[in-house]
Amino acid sequence: MSLSTGLKALTRREILRFVRRPYNTFLPPLITNVLYFSVFGVILGARISDIGGVPYIQFILPGLAVLGAVSNAFENASFSIFHGRWNEYIHEALTSPMAYWEMVVAYVVSSALRGVLIGILIAVIGALFTPVRTLAHPFYAVAFLGVITTLFAAFGVIGGLVAEDFDHLTVLNQFILRPLVFFGGVFYSLDALDGLARTASYLNPMVYMVNGVRYGIIGVSDIEPDTALVVLSALTVAVLAVDVWLFRRGYGLTD
Repeated sequence: MSLSTGLKALTRREILRFVRRPYNTFLPPLITNVLYFSVFGVILGARISDIGGVPYIQFILPGLAVLGAVSNAFENASFSIFHGRWNEYIHEALTSPMAYWEMVVAYVVSSALRGVLIGILIAVIGALFTPVRTLAHPFYAVAFLGVITTLFAAFGVIGGLVAEDFDHLTVLNQFILRPLVFFGGVFYSLDALDGLARTASYLNPMVYMVNGVRYGIIGVSDIEPDTALVVLSALTVAVLAVDVWLFRRGYGLTD
């Protein structure tokens, strides 16, 4: 079955929106992660022993890729939805013959694509600092990156619908998303924790995302990747269903 004209047009518009602004889309994560790899990987990494049999700079590479990927997927979807509401041009899509699920797919796919591109960019930057010749488990690397960017793009749609001003978008990204990532095993292994701290870490979904991508790239993980992939995939489907339901209700889209 061929894709509808509306779905293709909206998806193309959303992709071009961030592609045409590379200085806003690609340059900030490039500069930020050069600093991350320089400070945490090269300077501090030389003083930290190997983790799981791999150099510290290689250990943090997948986590930083996840941080950039999910942050950008969430930010793109939430900003696009909110900006469309703020300037009322989202009504063009709402009054078109497109189905609600098509609108959600367009926003999610374009945002997930941005997340994937940023994740790959960060991985390439990391490879310049440490020799990562091949992916340990390519299927898991691709699958986890695709699932987590889709998941956070879907969360971004919800964020864009519930936000009442631009400050709310900042709060969602900086004070909820990023802390979860930083306490999700980006810079440390769960083996470094014990007791309550280790138990609480398993309640953080970022732990499963970071370790899933880490397993795919360097073959090291603190969790069982198959179970994590199934759970995250199911969660993604559930959040997408919520997105479609909110669009159908017109939540945040109509006065």
